[in-house]
Amino acid sequence: MIERLDIPKRPTLRDHVSDALRAAIISGELEPGVLYSAPWLSERFGVSPTPVREAMLDLVKQGLVVSVPNKGFRVTEISDADLDSIAKIRMLLEPPSVRSIAGRIPASDVPGLRTAADKIVDAAKRGDLVEYVDADRQFHLMLLDYCRNPRLSQIVGDLRSQTRLFGLAALVERGELDKSAQEHHTIIDLIEQQRDEELERFLRKHIGHVRGIWAAGNAADEDVT
Repeated sequence: MIERLDIPKRPTLRDHVSDALRAAIISGELEPGVLYSAPWLSERFGVSPTPVREAMLDLVKQGLVVSVPNKGFRVTEISDADLDSIAKIRMLLEPPSVRSIAGRIPASDVPGLRTAADKIVDAAKRGDLVEYVDADRQFHLMLLDYCRNPRLSQIVGDLRSQTRLFGLAALVERGELDKSAQEHHTIIDLIEQQRDEELERFLRKHIGHVRGIWAAGNAADEDVT
C-alpha cells in the first residue's frame, strides 16, 4: 500500500486568486490577447487589487500572461501546435503513471477521490468553468501524488496550466459538460476494480479530449495518441 502524500492546502489569498485566474485562462473566460486591468479583475473575482496583482505576477513567471506597464496584463496566446505537443507529453506521462500505482491506492482513500470527482460534476452542473477547471486539475494531481514523485506532479501541473479548453463553454450550452465530468468517476471505478490496462486506455481517451471536444481545436482525439 502506498500512502498518498498529504499536500497542505494553500493558505494565502494570493494563491487562491492565482488558481482562479489560471483556471479562467485555461477555460477561455480570460481571452488570449486581451488586456485586463487589475481593478477589473479584482471586481470580477471579488477581491482587492493587491492579491490580483501579486497573483498575476506569479502567472507572468509561468508564461500565462505578460505584464503591460501601467495598463495591466495580457493573456498570452498559444498555438495549436503547442497544444498538440502538450497533450502528447501528457499522454506519455499520466496514463502509465496512474496505472503503475492504481492497484496500491488504499481503499480508505477512495471516498476522498470521490469527493474530488463530485466537485468536478457539481461545477459542470452549475456551468462554472473556472471551478470546473480548478477541480479537474486538483483531481488529477491528487492521483499523481501517489507516485511520490514531486517532479512528475510539477511537470504535469505546468503542462495543464499551459493547456487551453475553449470548447468547455460550448459543452455547457449543449448540456454535455456533465457527461464529461462523470468520466472522473469512471476513472475511480477502474482504480477500485484494479482494471489497470483499461484504466490506462481510458486515461488516454480522457486526455485526448483536451485536443478534441473540450478544446474545440482542430485536432481530433486520435491525433494525440
